[in-house]
Amino acid sequence: MEPSPTPRVLVIMPAWNEAEAVGDTVLEVLAASDHYDVLVVNDGSTDDTATIAQQAGATVLNLPFNLGVGGAMRAGFKYARRLGYQRVIQVDSDGQHDPSSIDEVLAGLEHADICIGARFADRGNYKVGGPRKWAMQFLAKVISSLAKTRLTDVTSGFRAANDRAISQYLDHYPAEYLGDTIDSLVVAIRSGCTVTQVPVEMRIRQGGTPSHNPVKAAVYLGRSVFALLLALTRKPSKVGAAAPGLHEISGV
Repeated sequence: MEPSPTPRVLVIMPAWNEAEAVGDTVLEVLAASDHYDVLVVNDGSTDDTATIAQQAGATVLNLPFNLGVGGAMRAGFKYARRLGYQRVIQVDSDGQHDPSSIDEVLAGLEHADICIGARFADRGNYKVGGPRKWAMQFLAKVISSLAKTRLTDVTSGFRAANDRAISQYLDHYPAEYLGDTIDSLVVAIRSGCTVTQVPVEMRIRQGGTPSHNPVKAAVYLGRSVFALLLALTRKPSKVGAAAPGLHEISGV
């Protein structure tokens, strides 16, 4: 009897004016495994993001205008459900997420519904400071308490979801600022989804310019607290049976 074929994994890349980096990122992801399909959600770009992504081998879903990461990911989850994918993973189109770590993050789905690739988990040298760091530490503490497991990087966009989590996301995945990280995660946990994390290393952007500065870091602190409070007011979704067991991976 022949072994069952390995299920396809959908790698979703939200992209807004990432022509400088998206092509190389797509090529690197596709080279990492024969089981990855790449969907670039072109979030209203005004440059050549869509053309370059398609030439690199990605399927491109064009949004008519910029919706932000939350709106782009929501479109990606709808695409995944329509085509029958049972595992998806979000990867930044700017090259910061190392494609060689995708399998490690996906492995967390053996024990949980959502797995986060954590930047602050004793691996790599990615650092933040000031108000942004305080916000991340506060958010991690509160959401760890909700999830009943230690999470160190709840704002990471490098995260995977199984079929159960996809169903929950389709019911609730906000497009507001930080909705794709904080709000979506809090509601998923309150709806019964289990969460784990694996340590990953972050890379510098392969193109474009980082958007963080001291003023934006202070604004981030205020907005992140507001996003958390808003998430806690959301109604939980109804999802199927829980994933078997919850374990942290790689000693995190």
